[in-house]
Amino acid sequence: MKVAVIILNWNGKALLQQFLPSVVQNSPEAIIYVADNASTDDSVPFLRKNFPQVKIIQNKINGGFAKGYNDALQDLQEDIFVLLNSDVEVTEGWLQPLIQEMEQDKKVAALQPKILNYRKKTHFEYAGAAGGYIDAMGYPYCRGRIFETLEEDHGQYDDTKEIFWATGACMMIRKNAFFEAGGFDEDFFAHQEEIDLCWRLYNSGLKVKAVGASKVYHLGGGTLNAMHPRKTFLNFRNSLFTVLKNAPKDKVFIIIFLRLLLDGLAGVKFLIELKPSHSAAIIRAHFQFYRHAGKMWKKRKPSPKKTKYYNNISVVFAYYLQGRKEFKRV
Repeated sequence: MKVAVIILNWNGKALLQQFLPSVVQNSPEAIIYVADNASTDDSVPFLRKNFPQVKIIQNKINGGFAKGYNDALQDLQEDIFVLLNSDVEVTEGWLQPLIQEMEQDKKVAALQPKILNYRKKTHFEYAGAAGGYIDAMGYPYCRGRIFETLEEDHGQYDDTKEIFWATGACMMIRKNAFFEAGGFDEDFFAHQEEIDLCWRLYNSGLKVKAVGASKVYHLGGGTLNAMHPRKTFLNFRNSLFTVLKNAPKDKVFIIIFLRLLLDGLAGVKFLIELKPSHSAAIIRAHFQFYRHAGKMWKKRKPSPKKTKYYNNISVVFAYYLQGRKEFKRV
């Protein structure tokens, strides 16, 4: 299988300068691409001068993560894509365990390695940790990360495990699976589009796995800070979009109703924490959801035979009311 590593870049020269050398050095199995999302800095001249072995794809506009990758992948000939954030440091031999799992299990559509924190390398990183899940109401969480709590890595997730979603920070996906599923939903722009894609893969009968024998280090917040209201807006809106598009038809409306109530409580929590801009972001997210709900409903696919997509009824209840802050306890 031919492998392509594709790094999406937008005004990220400093990140490319810091992290791209590890990718070039440790990825001999792959052809490396940087897909530039119409940057206005000198990222492209920097790449041409310093990394002539890296192929450059120049997107015409900054369409965010979703459209950026959809556009960049259209004409690639490789069998396997690795979508890699520009703020990820990869380790020696990181690709081999992923490739081997793809070769061994043909039902696997997507994989992720173990994602550790670049700033605190003993701990997991927020964006994906050791593999993603969702609860019955569509709230995402991970092995190694429940909401804001990050576990220390003791090798407890060094196995290969079927999961529900793989992080977009470092996702290996088969080319045919990506395009047959419809790629990323460009209405998401950025954030949680990988959960939506993996849910569609699950609904079509394919598998997603985490491979603990492979590890990378993610800086996080390279494009949008974790506590930026814009990120709050995208996460809350896109999570509702994902549920409306993919949840079982006989349960979707009660799930949406409960989610809206819980989102309201999250808005109150932000007010108590003196973060009114985040409360306002949730309100904007809801209005955007109402505005686009009809469009999202039309994107639904026929319901699959297996409908139990979740491993926990409510991770919110377990985390906030029962104090269960580790994956093994929820």
